[in-house]
Amino acid sequence: MDNTPKPKIQIEVVYGTPEKQVILTITVPDDYTVEQAIEASDIKSTFKEIDLSVNKVGIWNRTAKLTDTLQDFDRIEIYRPLIADPKEVRKRRAEKAKNEGRADKVTGGRVNPLRGSNEK
Repeated sequence: MDNTPKPKIQIEVVYGTPEKQVILTITVPDDYTVEQAIEASDIKSTFKEIDLSVNKVGIWNRTAKLTDTLQDFDRIEIYRPLIADPKEVRKRRAEKAKNEGRADKVTGGRVNPLRGSNEK
């Protein structure tokens, strides 16, 4: 039986809401997975809404799987679900700008005051 201690790595687990953000620095065995590290950090006791079957995760802003193994100084990020599709929000904002005259109705870009109006 080998009693050699397993090498350890230091990682961060982060999660935030509009009201509160937490960054936890923990030390785990070097063969830990993303899921094991999240469980070891106990961040779910602070944020009860975290559900790893729903929330996506990443390492340093890149999508990761719960089964991915970690490297020293990795930063695990737990993402909140989106409440609105960013593409749809941009489309609605652009359409509103066109309707209000703040955007060119043809190109969608800013209105050029030097160009003058072609509408008659």
